[in-house]
Amino acid sequence: MVGIRPHRIEPKRVEIPPPQAEPAAPPEHAALLKDVVDFLIPLLSSFEAAFYLYFLRHAIVETGQPYARVSMRDLMTKVVRSAQTERNVAFTTVQKCLAGLEKIGAIRKEGGPRRGGSLYRVLLPDEIEACREAKRAARVKPAPAVDMKAEADFYNVRENRLRIFERDGYKCRYCAKQLTRLTATLDHVVPVRAGGGNGWDNLVTACFDCNASKTGRAVGDFLAERASQ
Repeated sequence: MVGIRPHRIEPKRVEIPPPQAEPAAPPEHAALLKDVVDFLIPLLSSFEAAFYLYFLRHAIVETGQPYARVSMRDLMTKVVRSAQTERNVAFTTVQKCLAGLEKIGAIRKEGGPRRGGSLYRVLLPDEIEACREAKRAARVKPAPAVDMKAEADFYNVRENRLRIFERDGYKCRYCAKQLTRLTATLDHVVPVRAGGGNGWDNLVTACFDCNASKTGRAVGDFLAERASQ
């Protein structure tokens, strides 16, 4: 009798797809948010800003259309809480905020109340005259350049201290002694008591002995004393 060899079943490999990253916000939404924050929010009260963002989220962001149907009940209960009572926003407050948004041109009522609320058109910053004026003014007055080497604290911030040590090659500026992270110290070129700051150009690497000997004296006086010894 011929034996029957059992058929070997190979396990089936299952390919597991890599995790998908969350999609980033579309570039146009990022630019829109920047304009809203920079040019519209400063013109609104805190409640008006919260209501406008609610309109924007349920219109442009969700549907891609500039229209949203919003009810007074939703605005009173789902957007923001009263800072004074920690409860829902009062009906009169919502009315006042909607009137303010319409006056500045941020929203426009397109129809009367129906089931689900009234239909509003949400206007974008480029459609609001006050925002356009603010953008024109911003172009005329560019933001001042920030000199990080002058304004950053290179004495108290650890990462910045290391940048000074690396700039000087971990060598004492006064005696050229080779140092390490454990032995290097920072010294103010212009002493703090003389008005010197913690900027990039006013700090140098120093060994402990030179730093202790110099104390609060000017660099020239200290070096002259060393040369005379």
